[in-house]
Amino acid sequence: MVNGLRYTNTGIPCFNEIAREHTSYLTALKKNGVQVHLLPSSERWPDSLFVEDPALVFPQGAIILRSIREERAGERDLIEPVLRSKFAKVLEIDNGYVDGGDVLCTSDNVIIGLSSRTTQEGAERLVKCLSNLGLSGTITDTPHGVLHLKSDCSLLDEKTVFVTPRLAVSQVFKNYKKIITPETEYAAANAIRINSSVFVNKDCVKSIALLKQSGFKTTALPSTEIRKLDGGLSCMSLRWLNL
Repeated sequence: MVNGLRYTNTGIPCFNEIAREHTSYLTALKKNGVQVHLLPSSERWPDSLFVEDPALVFPQGAIILRSIREERAGERDLIEPVLRSKFAKVLEIDNGYVDGGDVLCTSDNVIIGLSSRTTQEGAERLVKCLSNLGLSGTITDTPHGVLHLKSDCSLLDEKTVFVTPRLAVSQVFKNYKKIITPETEYAAANAIRINSSVFVNKDCVKSIALLKQSGFKTTALPSTEIRKLDGGLSCMSLRWLNL
């Protein structure tokens, strides 16, 4: 785990602290009404904790993605059997590359960000897979120097996004109400809405106050060690609604 990839080196994370942060995350998911399925750990693929990147899940089916990084190429093999046991329809990206961290699912569209991890070809293949599931996809750009689209944004409800100033100018969010992260807390943008609560980084106190002022209930979670591995609160789970 501590040997995972790093877009920016901010120090070697502490394994025990990562374990504690992950346990807090699991506890919060369960407390907020989520049924959790844990995958076995994998020492071969140190980034496999971040299960959001190798796949996408929807009530209509799942899509297995394809990593551009050789160090993460085998993660899809870990998660695919589980998804095939839970979804009648499982599609695959067979050309190009897509990371789930570059995909923001809204109520009526799936936004795909081009980045160092998601290519144009991969994004176009993903749009075709989404169409196969009866969904639509829109391709946009991720700000320069940002690892993933969802490093800088999250969906708070059907009409509201929590977004950094550098991404807020994107036309892809022109029809959304935007809550802008404080300049000193860009990391807070990688939040997730779990039923009635928004999970947000515990150390982003200005953002927590801002979300509460905007009427959102929050769950503050520790993530400082996870973030040393370019991870965030959206990265550690795949979430879907059983219909």
